[in-house]
Amino acid sequence: MKNIVLILLLAVNIVQAQEWLTDFEEAKESAKEYEKNMMLLFSGSDWCAPCIKLEKQILETQEFKEYANQHYILLKVDFPRKKKNQLPEPLQKQNNDLAEKYNRSGGFPLIVILDKEGKKLGEVGYKKGTPSSYIQLLQTINSK
Repeated sequence: MKNIVLILLLAVNIVQAQEWLTDFEEAKESAKEYEKNMMLLFSGSDWCAPCIKLEKQILETQEFKEYANQHYILLKVDFPRKKKNQLPEPLQKQNNDLAEKYNRSGGFPLIVILDKEGKKLGEVGYKKGTPSSYIQLLQTINSK
């Protein structure tokens, strides 16, 4: 009986945890389907120290994951530099195009909030603080 309860609890956690997508069209479709905004994370996952801090201190916390799961479809737009982490050509092209459109300044990390149609609502970079304070920043973008 304990094993069944444990398996059910794990299944619920897996279903609730939203993963970062990498395909913009898939994210856009999901945003429309679930009536949510999109959160694009422009990151240099293997070279950008503030990107790594943002992920570890904010984005990977349970508090942030719960908030994001309720409000956003997540899309990671990554620009790794190490050869072993290079992205497939179509994904790299998509990320370059997204950066040209939504991150012209080239800042990393950068979170851009889009509505379900792809219209930019706002952006925020790395801010030292707690997951709660970062969520408050995001809420100001959503309330615009």
